[in-house]
Amino acid sequence: MRVERALKEEAEYGSPVQLIHHEGPKAKKHLLQVVKEGTGLWVGDVNECLLHLPKEPIFDLVVTSPPYNLGKEYEKREALEHYLEWQKSIIDEIVPRLKPTGSLCWQVGNFIANGQILPLDIEMAPIFKAHGLKMRNRIIWTFGHGLHTKRRFSGRYEVVLWYTKGDDYTFDLDAVRIPAKYPGKRYFKGPKVGELSGNPLGKNPEDVWDIPNVKNNHCEKTEHPCQFPVGLIERLVLALTKTGDLVFDPFAGVGSAGVAAAIHGRRFLGCELMERYAEIGLNRIQAAIEGRAIYRPHDKPVYDHTTSSLSRRPEEP
Repeated sequence: MRVERALKEEAEYGSPVQLIHHEGPKAKKHLLQVVKEGTGLWVGDVNECLLHLPKEPIFDLVVTSPPYNLGKEYEKREALEHYLEWQKSIIDEIVPRLKPTGSLCWQVGNFIANGQILPLDIEMAPIFKAHGLKMRNRIIWTFGHGLHTKRRFSGRYEVVLWYTKGDDYTFDLDAVRIPAKYPGKRYFKGPKVGELSGNPLGKNPEDVWDIPNVKNNHCEKTEHPCQFPVGLIERLVLALTKTGDLVFDPFAGVGSAGVAAAIHGRRFLGCELMERYAEIGLNRIQAAIEGRAIYRPHDKPVYDHTTSSLSRRPEEP
């Protein structure tokens, strides 16, 4: 069964994403069924997956963290212009499949060559602009751990580019509000004098998000070397989609986007080239659907390192 038929059945009857096989001596399983929840992973090249999908609006949210062209085990390092051409070829196929009310979130870092950093959000912006997409936020994702450098300041942030197709897009701010800094603040003048001035649900999380990256002691850690934290995607899923919407991740890795989608009742389709990562992802998504997900929520306070004994300098002997 082709992907488009499966998605059509889901829309009409609530059927699951189906197992897809190519016939003949080179038959290969490409899309793996998780459970009957309209959720699955395509094990293979994203371009091939997209060719099997109808070229019409089907995605409510596209969210991903593509390879950064750093030469990790799952990618081949190449010249920046070739990398951008490859990314453009994928984005060119995704945008026509994004709904008019949908969002596209592309999370990127830096390309590094000869000690010089080239921010990929700047390099890729013209690709999205050429499609007429509208940038709503350039979200700064900051985290406390990473490599230490000697010839420049150590990098501790990456960027989420959030684009929409139009002005009538899904955005649920109340779903992602965080505790206000001063919840007891009151109006000091005017007709509301004495009343609490803040939103009782909390404040806007703003565009700088402090969410720990997945390192060795993180509860979500798997064997993937550059794992996407569920909490980062969770905030985007909650704010930019509704229950039952379809989330697509063209570079699914170990399925973090699928976990975030499953926890909150969204459908999910992802693509992952490396089979062992896909298998891990499927197990994680399955656990999320069954209510067994192990993850760090987007609104959990960041650990206060000053409470650790290691934060105190030892006394000199």
